[in-house]
Amino acid sequence: MNKKVATARTSATTAATAVALTATLGLAAASWVIAVRQMNGQMNGTNIGVATPLGSFAFFMALWVAMMAAMMLPGAAPAVLRSAHARGVRTVPLFVGSYLAVWTLVGAAVYALYRPHGSFAAAVFVIAAGVYELTPLKQHFRRRCRESAGSGFAFGLCCVGSSIGLMVMLVALSVMSVTFMFVIAALVVAQKLLPAKAAIDVPVALAIVGLGLLIVIAPSSVPGLTPPMSYVIDGAAHVNPL
Repeated sequence: MNKKVATARTSATTAATAVALTATLGLAAASWVIAVRQMNGQMNGTNIGVATPLGSFAFFMALWVAMMAAMMLPGAAPAVLRSAHARGVRTVPLFVGSYLAVWTLVGAAVYALYRPHGSFAAAVFVIAAGVYELTPLKQHFRRRCRESAGSGFAFGLCCVGSSIGLMVMLVALSVMSVTFMFVIAALVVAQKLLPAKAAIDVPVALAIVGLGLLIVIAPSSVPGLTPPMSYVIDGAAHVNPL
């Protein structure tokens, strides 16, 4: 009888885990669709790189939350499952919601601080992001982000510390570029799921620094960085001020 009960509990746990994983990845997939549509709708299919305005606060925050759910939830799936095992599947919405709340606060800070800028400023931020990848602080937060099974809010703080350099890089290059979003998302997921290895991490960091130097030397060689001479946003014509 005890064996049957144990088997039933194991089956129930496995099923609950599958539901939690499916829901998390499903939300991420839906968020990708929403984010891409919002970007294309706002920019009319035109990426204007470093000159990208953020639009209204409501629009940007809606887009930012969708972006964070799309980019961050796949890598957070192991932590979601650990939380489900430790506290039950019913706590998963709270864990995910509080995790995304941290990134929402980051988005509010981005909106307050962001200004359309030039390629040199973008290069400085990209180089700084590459250097941050090599710091002990980055490695500390990356390890905590991989191992943490606490609250979604605490987990979110660790992941912000781990990925903040990459997110600064995204904002500096073009916050509304689907291409840059996809590349940064791939790096974020890889760092959350794979253990740190100098043989991989150091070349990646140096490549980021190299990209920053390339922007200084030849910004027009980086696709999607330099805006066209004129572009349209929400039906209004704009002229490149750079």
